[in-house]
Amino acid sequence: MYQYYQAYADLTDPVRMLAANAERILTAWGSNATASPIKRMAAYYELVTLAGFTHTRPDYGIKTVDVRGETKMVTETVVLDTPFCSLLRFTRKGGEDAPKVLLLAPMSGHFATLLRGTVRTLLKDYQVYISDWKNVRDIPVSAGPFDLDDFIDHVIRFIKFLGPQSHVMAVCQPTVPTLAAVALMAQDKDPDQPASLTLMAGPIDTRISPTVVNKLATDHPLEWFRDKLVGIVPGTLKGSGRLVYPGFLQLAAFMSMNLERHAKSFADLFKHRLEGEFEKADTIRDFYKEYFAIMDLSGEFYLQTIKSVFQDAALAQGQLTYRGRLIEPRAIKRTFLLTVEGERDDICAIGQTLAAHDLCSGLRPYMKSHHMEPGAGHYGVFNGKRWDNRIYPKVRDHIQASV
Repeated sequence: MYQYYQAYADLTDPVRMLAANAERILTAWGSNATASPIKRMAAYYELVTLAGFTHTRPDYGIKTVDVRGETKMVTETVVLDTPFCSLLRFTRKGGEDAPKVLLLAPMSGHFATLLRGTVRTLLKDYQVYISDWKNVRDIPVSAGPFDLDDFIDHVIRFIKFLGPQSHVMAVCQPTVPTLAAVALMAQDKDPDQPASLTLMAGPIDTRISPTVVNKLATDHPLEWFRDKLVGIVPGTLKGSGRLVYPGFLQLAAFMSMNLERHAKSFADLFKHRLEGEFEKADTIRDFYKEYFAIMDLSGEFYLQTIKSVFQDAALAQGQLTYRGRLIEPRAIKRTFLLTVEGERDDICAIGQTLAAHDLCSGLRPYMKSHHMEPGAGHYGVFNGKRWDNRIYPKVRDHIQASV
């Protein structure tokens, strides 16, 4: 399967590159408002250019941030590196001593740059550290496998790197391993336990109001996922021979849930270009450039996540283990907890993230809070106007309360 996909990509990439060059030329020629045929051709070539995947991480592009009306320069640095992930630090000028927030990005088919809007907003008040996961298809087999336990290892290592009184935020998929990591640190009475933990739109208990994604995971045995969806990285790539869940399959699954909406977006892009509504067209184009930047998942990690998180709901049922140790969220007593959900989330339904409150029974009631954002879908929980104007203030208050 992966061999056929890569052969197709190698064949079509030059076509899309040709279309990209033609688009730039025709756009320049079509600067005259009366040149509608050329504008149509340029808009068409833009669609052809966009209709393909890239496996290279886009830039974060966060050079400045607006803080109460002042523009502040932003610095991006790699502060810790492993074969599978780089820990990036974003700081604004004058904010080098601000409180530290660790943002755990999903390992679910997209790069961590999908959270650039989340990072930009957090930078107003904090230093932001983000887990910048590497595309596993570019990691040699000699680096070893990567599974759910390895993910938990990375979370613990990153929290300890930030030190005591840090604040941790996990978005979607990493909510489970992040809650597990904080629980393990509490069980060990680790002095670097974070002051606060924010879990956003994550599958803590997928038995609650199962979504289409949840039902797919439970409708088939684990062997079906292994045989049908796990492939081998082609020999032309650095990760040749590694077992992976290909990013193009994950993206195809996500898009199939909203095919009409995506088709309309492409039609709107074409229409906005012809009508000179460049800002609207650029917004759609930039979203899909990011959305079509895909990364593969380690096969071991993918299968273990399907089994433990979606089929068994192991953490919710008190059965999740880490290297033979039982994970006990009730051991968490020092870390304030906030859970955030979106009313219209079709990936993680209402109640699935809130389930963390029952698991963290060792926390006093005033240390636990929850926010459900009306009208928000999955993406809107951590990006966009609802995140900026309604959800982020709740997160900021939560962090402040834990200090």
